[in-house]
Amino acid sequence: MSNIIGIVNYGIAGNIHSIEKAIKAAGGKVVVINHPSQFNDVDKLVLPGVGSFKDAMQELENDGFIIPIKENKKPILGICLGMQILATVGFEYGKTVGLNFIDAEVKPILVDAKVPHVGFNNIEVIKKNSLLNGLEKEEFYFMHSFEVVNYTNIVTLSEYANHKFVSSVQKDNIYGVQFHPEKSREAGIKLFKNFIEL
Repeated sequence: MSNIIGIVNYGIAGNIHSIEKAIKAAGGKVVVINHPSQFNDVDKLVLPGVGSFKDAMQELENDGFIIPIKENKKPILGICLGMQILATVGFEYGKTVGLNFIDAEVKPILVDAKVPHVGFNNIEVIKKNSLLNGLEKEEFYFMHSFEVVNYTNIVTLSEYANHKFVSSVQKDNIYGVQFHPEKSREAGIKLFKNFIEL
């Protein structure tokens, strides 16, 4: 079982410290990736992210991270904005091309309620996967104004103001969660444990 987890630090990932803490609590070792050469030193990758799709892709480009991420064959976990940039295209501050791991678009959440959607919420499992093993009944912490619109790689859905949205995705070695496991207490630590054990 390989458990050196690389957290990709690309400038707008404001939640790195809390992700690092949660992964360590789950029994993983953490390397914060600040340079493309470090991708070889880790067994799995976490793409964190807080901010806008456009800025995220620009920062990844500036740091020389896009090619090593795309060439990577190791498991990747995208968290919140990190999940959104796995998509083909995002529409935040104009149209921006994403990493294109998941055939999806990222669009604003359109609901008759306060946006961003903030707080603990349930997940409804559509397709079982190892990342969410044993977590089917748990609540996770969300904070987002955009959603991933995808029809083929959906693992879980969640509901906000009578609107169902995709709360996690998976395709091959690529996993994405719209919620913040690092802010989801025990459930989040269990998710990181599952990720370490993949």
